[in-house]
Amino acid sequence: MSAQSAPGRLLAVLAAFDHEHTALSLTAIARRAGLTLTTAHRLVGALTDWGALERGEHGVYHVGLRLWEVAALAPRGLGLRQTALPYLEDLYEATHENVQLAVRDGSEVVYIEWISGRSAVGVRIQVGARWPLHATGVGLALLAHGGPGLQKAYCEGPLASFTPYTVTDPAVLRRELAEVRRTGVAVSSRQVTDDALSVAAPVRDAGGTVVAAVSVVVPEADAQVPALVPAVRLAARGISRALGWQPEARPDPNR
Repeated sequence: MSAQSAPGRLLAVLAAFDHEHTALSLTAIARRAGLTLTTAHRLVGALTDWGALERGEHGVYHVGLRLWEVAALAPRGLGLRQTALPYLEDLYEATHENVQLAVRDGSEVVYIEWISGRSAVGVRIQVGARWPLHATGVGLALLAHGGPGLQKAYCEGPLASFTPYTVTDPAVLRRELAEVRRTGVAVSSRQVTDDALSVAAPVRDAGGTVVAAVSVVVPEADAQVPALVPAVRLAARGISRALGWQPEARPDPNR
């Protein structure tokens, strides 16, 4: 879709908002969307009237509740979150660490639920945040079960680095993905921050296809991976069963 088309301009206005820019003035929206102030004023007015944007104090705009209501209809969003939440809460009670649920969108992982640990390591994650697949535990779990075509294309692309420990060698990443498929869990250590380790497991739907991943994130310095693996697996299996998966019907390991 052309950015100069009417729908493209509307989407550009919405895309001006992100996790670092949650409140914007009209001038800032126009600048970030690449629009004239007159065009931005007209589009922002229409979006505000519909409820996609809300105008706060001092003329600053925020994403509106109407947009959230529409987004909640996404089958991989609110519905999956509601199904998974009891199991995520159980995982949190078992670990008191950061618990996350994520889905794949192209080459990125998108977090749709996050429960913060009481005294857990700080993480650069919030609901709606995106990270490259190779840099997180949930991303590795999703990529490992995304099929050979996705894995080949991903490994041939640039692998962003966030710490000195981030895996950026395609050969190393391929070996990691094979290990995830073999063990059923992904362990990601110091990939996004140099003090965190995550253990993740895939979530399957009724047909056995991996549709999400659940993880727990702990301080890397004292991580007890062998103790975390069963808890994460149990949570993933519980969510999968709630989605209709029958573990007796062995799924294709490449799905």
